[in-house]
Amino acid sequence: MTSSSPCPSPWWQPRIHADRRPLLLTRNRIQAALRAHFSTRDFVEVEAACLQVSPGNEAHLSAFATEAIRHDGLRETLYLHTSPEFACKKLLAAGETKILSIAKVFRNRERGPLHHPEFTMVEWYRANEGYAALMRDCAEVLGLAAETAGVPRLTYRGREADPFAPFERLSVAEAFARHAGIDLLATMARDGGTDRDALASAIAARGLRVAEDDTWADLYSRILVGLIEPHLGDGRPTLLCEYPVSEAALARPSPSDPRVAERFELYACGVELANAFGELTNPAEQRRRFEAEMDEKARVYGERYPIDEDFLDALAIMPEASGIALGFDRLVMLATGAPRIDDVVWTPVARGSDA
Repeated sequence: MTSSSPCPSPWWQPRIHADRRPLLLTRNRIQAALRAHFSTRDFVEVEAACLQVSPGNEAHLSAFATEAIRHDGLRETLYLHTSPEFACKKLLAAGETKILSIAKVFRNRERGPLHHPEFTMVEWYRANEGYAALMRDCAEVLGLAAETAGVPRLTYRGREADPFAPFERLSVAEAFARHAGIDLLATMARDGGTDRDALASAIAARGLRVAEDDTWADLYSRILVGLIEPHLGDGRPTLLCEYPVSEAALARPSPSDPRVAERFELYACGVELANAFGELTNPAEQRRRFEAEMDEKARVYGERYPIDEDFLDALAIMPEASGIALGFDRLVMLATGAPRIDDVVWTPVARGSDA
């Protein structure tokens, strides 16, 4: 499925479709198996509207905007959602307790082997349950995907992970110490503040680049992506947990250490598959975090997105809950051994002539 031209050959050519079809049929089987799995556990499948007043308020998520034209001719900006999260939490506030969403979501500025501008997100939420329940869910989901695909291992570009093995559980601080030799917690204050200079010194001491305008978050992300993520999910899946509060905009602080949040990410074969939270339900704190995220977005990208006021109102009556978003296309990639996300999407978005 390669081409000497700047653009890959169209997916609709019969020869190319014939190569992709077994992967796509496996995708269908995995999706059907997931639906059945959650149905037998009393989850209600819901459909979230793709058009929202806010696409989400995380600094580095970029959305697609459009216009709604009202009957009086006035125009209103709407966005394709980057996740069904806001809508799902409103349903929790409305009284739903166990919900599943298999939704198309849209993210701009993203295209590559692991990224597609339109992709499928599997999200599920458990009211009145802690996020440890989601860790158990993840083990069941990965095992189910491998069984459905008829494979003993998840694979990606020469790397393997046994989905049936006990998952590794590793805190972010432990990962920084193990793979980068950095005491991350020493650069974080219990009131949520961070020490940029301390982290910069630790990074510079290891011969890594530090720019004058790098924030603590910039440095943190550089280490996470460059030195830590490549080691995660090697041989068996990894649950990377206890993220810094500043890197978990929608998660509640850990009761054992306010510097970290109830957030984990699931990795297999070095690929991030899922992102989970013990959900923050304090609307005032959530507003403060969203405003800080949008200030950072304005600094980096020169734009900001509106805050969904209905969402903040819903948080005030939403029960304690845990929720997770899993990249379904990536799961199919690892279950089929596909090297690119486009290989497991039925109709990939066309690339421009310079792609």
